[in-house]
Amino acid sequence: MMPRGRLRPGFVLVFRREFGLFYRRPFLFFLATGLPLLLMGLLAVVFSAGLATRLPIAVLDQDGSNLSRQIIRTVDATPDTAVAVRVADLTEGRALILAGKVHGLLFLPRNLERDVFAGRRPEVVFFYNTQTLTTGNLTLRGVSAAVPSVEAGIRLALRTAEGQPVDVAEADLAPIPVQVNPLFNPTLNYAHFLLAALLPSVLQVVIVTTMSYTIGLDAETRHRFRILRRLGGGLWPAIAGKVLPYTLLFLVVLGISDAVLFGLLGMPLRGQNWILLIAGVLFILANQFFGVLLALLLRPMASAISIGTLIFAPSFGYMGIGFPRLGMNVFAYHWGQLIPGTWYLMARIDQTIRGTPADLSWRPILVLAIFVVALAGLTALRLEIMRSRNAAQPMPDLAARKVAP
Repeated sequence: MMPRGRLRPGFVLVFRREFGLFYRRPFLFFLATGLPLLLMGLLAVVFSAGLATRLPIAVLDQDGSNLSRQIIRTVDATPDTAVAVRVADLTEGRALILAGKVHGLLFLPRNLERDVFAGRRPEVVFFYNTQTLTTGNLTLRGVSAAVPSVEAGIRLALRTAEGQPVDVAEADLAPIPVQVNPLFNPTLNYAHFLLAALLPSVLQVVIVTTMSYTIGLDAETRHRFRILRRLGGGLWPAIAGKVLPYTLLFLVVLGISDAVLFGLLGMPLRGQNWILLIAGVLFILANQFFGVLLALLLRPMASAISIGTLIFAPSFGYMGIGFPRLGMNVFAYHWGQLIPGTWYLMARIDQTIRGTPADLSWRPILVLAIFVVALAGLTALRLEIMRSRNAAQPMPDLAARKVAP
């Protein structure tokens, strides 16, 4: 019989031992909870505004007419751009763009007003930095919306001055009107799609590296692996007791991040929250088994952590948020298919922004379930191989005791 107060080997013993490990290794607890929450908090602060507005641009006005001043006022009134500085020449404007002080340069040529009212088509030129895709495109959108509106107003005024009715003049200026209806995220709120994708990407890397580290602590040597198996009263209770505490911790971390997104930042939840919960659990388990498998396959433990980071750190680029996956090459497209975060992000977008019906939302859930089953199966196969090898090779200290006189 076992002494009173001592737990029998089994799942509960390993489960409690893993939580006790957090006291002996505070870095492990910080890696599983503190680091992802810190990174998510930093990202939430960065994207808390939701929209990038009033981006500074420079203006080179060589005309100095009423029309050029009207264009400048209209550009400055748009929510995307703000006229921050006026420059004397193109060289000064280029230097400001390269220095990052402004995001674009609006050039209004000489005789702009005269050429417009003479029926000519003078060019208003806008220079912007295409390397900064977000800021460059936002400033371009602001200028592209402001200048044509001024031009349309002038043309409408000229036609009505000649006696043409207003409705006829408007029809002539826009013979085929286009009705634009932006769907799902009409305000282009970055917290609703970019931040919502960055948080799972960060958590994915943390899950894989944390599981590679904690499993490597017990599986890096045969001696530690045997101790873990004996504590659990078997291989499977031991592994379950070691993995489950981190599953619960990662669920808490994901829940806190979603509470910030849905509560503080106002991200919509138009779908079914239970589908989102199932997807979150499968996402965490898939990445956990990925980290466990790396720790069981690679030695030393640092190699498993390095390979896991190498695989999952750039995964955000393959998820289709910054660049559409349909436009990627074959390698990038299929590489994204093999990352659990891609399918979890699809489920998140379906249930948050799009409000996809439940009967159309099962594909990413099923793929995540396949990930969990396949990775769990590979993990089980690797554990069986390791157990067979350990059973065939006695411990050095036990062998020495057998041959000792």
